[in-house]
Amino acid sequence: MMEPIIKIENFTFYYPDSQAAALAGINLAIRPGEFVGLTGPTGAGKTTLTLALNGIIPNFQGGRLAGRVTVAGRDTATTPCARLAGIIGSVFQDPEAQLVAETVEDELAFGLENLAVPREEMRARITMALEMVAITGLRHRPLSQLSGGQKQKVAIAAAAALQPRILVLDEPTSELDPRSSLEIVNLLQRFNRDYGMTIILIEQKVSLLAPLVPRMVCLHQGRIVADAAPRQVLNQDQLVAELGLEIPPVTTLFRLLRRAGAYHGDLPLEVDQGCRELERLLGPAGTGAFPCRRQ
Repeated sequence: MMEPIIKIENFTFYYPDSQAAALAGINLAIRPGEFVGLTGPTGAGKTTLTLALNGIIPNFQGGRLAGRVTVAGRDTATTPCARLAGIIGSVFQDPEAQLVAETVEDELAFGLENLAVPREEMRARITMALEMVAITGLRHRPLSQLSGGQKQKVAIAAAAALQPRILVLDEPTSELDPRSSLEIVNLLQRFNRDYGMTIILIEQKVSLLAPLVPRMVCLHQGRIVADAAPRQVLNQDQLVAELGLEIPPVTTLFRLLRRAGAYHGDLPLEVDQGCRELERLLGPAGTGAFPCRRQ
C-alpha cells in the first residue's frame, strides 16, 4: 500500500486571541491519487485546514499549534511555502482574490516566474495547462473580460502550470451558476483520472460533491466527525441533521421512502440512479417511465 502523500497527526490550531480551537486533534491520511471531498458547516475549520496544508499556517498566519502536517514527506511548518508550491497547488473560493495579472497568459506565467522556471519550459507549461483546462482560446484575453466561471478556470490552470502533485480547492463553485459549477467538477474529475492528481475539494454543495468523490470527510467545530464513502455519510440521519448538509434531492426522496418502509436499498446520489431504483420498485409497469434518466 502506498504511503500517504498527506499526513496530519494530532493537529490543533488556535488563531491569535482565540480561546476556541479552529482545528482540534485532526488526524487524516490521504494517499496519492485520491479524490477527497471535505465538507461541513461554515466555521467548521475547512479553510483553516487548507491553509495548514499549503504552509500559510503557520508561516504567514500566526497562532498556536500542536501536532504535525506533512505533505510529500515535508513538514509544512518548517518548509518554505515556495517549495511547497511545486507540490501542492491551491485554488480559493474567490478567483478575484487570487488573480494578479492583466491577461490569462501573464497570470499563468506569474507563479512560474516566481519559481524561476526557464522561459522555454514556462511557455510549454502554460500551453499544457491551458489545454488541460480547455481554455486555450483565452490565452491572450484580458482577465477583466472573463466570466466568473472562466476566471475560476484560469485560477485552476495557473495552479496546474506549477505541476503540483496535489490540488486543493476551497469552495471553487460557491460563486458560480450550476452549469459553470458542473464544468469545474468535470474538469477536476479529468485531472484526477487522466493525470493521477490528488484532489481535495472543499465544498458545501453536498449535492455536487456526493456523486463525485469516493471519500467524504466532514468537519464540525474543528473536528473530523465522519470519514467515509458519501453514501455511508448520508445514511447517518443524525449527522446530516446536525451538520445541516444539503443533500441531493434524489437522496432526500429515497430517505423518505426508506423511513416509510418502501425502500431498503442503497441511497441514490444521482438522478439516473434514482430513476433506475424507482423503475425497479415499480416493476415491469415502471420500465421506461422516467425519461429524466441521463442518456
